[in-house]
Amino acid sequence: MDIILNLMPLPLLGICLGIALLAGIVKGVVGFAMPMIMISGLGSVISPELALGGLILPTLVTNSMQALRQGPKAAWGSVKRSRIFLLVGVVFLLFSAQLVTVMPVWVMLTVIGGPVALFAAAQLLGWKGDLPGGPSRNLEIGIGAFAGFIGGMSGVWGPPVVAYLTALGTEKREQMRIQGVIYGLGALALTGAHLMSGVLNAQSAAFSLMLVVPAVLGMWIGGSVQDRIDQRMFRKATLLVLLIAALNLLRRAFFG
Repeated sequence: MDIILNLMPLPLLGICLGIALLAGIVKGVVGFAMPMIMISGLGSVISPELALGGLILPTLVTNSMQALRQGPKAAWGSVKRSRIFLLVGVVFLLFSAQLVTVMPVWVMLTVIGGPVALFAAAQLLGWKGDLPGGPSRNLEIGIGAFAGFIGGMSGVWGPPVVAYLTALGTEKREQMRIQGVIYGLGALALTGAHLMSGVLNAQSAAFSLMLVVPAVLGMWIGGSVQDRIDQRMFRKATLLVLLIAALNLLRRAFFG
């Protein structure tokens, strides 16, 4: 606990725990958005580097839970079906993770906030991600590269993954599992990459470990209410929150 209190005062830690709880609830309902909410929320009250370090372990744990919900066999089938996307994404993630410590803060905030804002706004305006020509191998490689690149710098790769799965017309339960597999393997790669980059060190790892508990609790709460609410309306509300959070990051990037 002392190592955390050396990083921030107790009230600020409470805010960070609340953000992790909220991110877990949203993920429990819609299957994604935890890194976006955490990097947006945490990045508004602490440094971007510490925010990125903080989200790594909660993301790894919750995505493992999501990927294995229907058992290891189903998860392995999803890995095989998405192997090209995963391989390309991991390569670009490992590369871009090394840019975090040398990239100016405003650039990092723009790279995070820009894609999230565009995705959320497009979805709220009715874009469903359908492609006239249908999905292709080149599309799979391109989206995997983009998702891995922004994921390595920000821990956020949800928007392009969701767009990709939507374009494929993936069945809902399968989509939830594939998201867990992709995000989980990405989180594992992100952990290794930021052990090398220095973003995940003794202090940030202790902070990240502390955020696991509220994140898992939030995911359990979200999962328990998933069948009792209109998921479509809740997803719209989630997208609105993401849009506001992303615009806030862009405000910080350009206006301080």
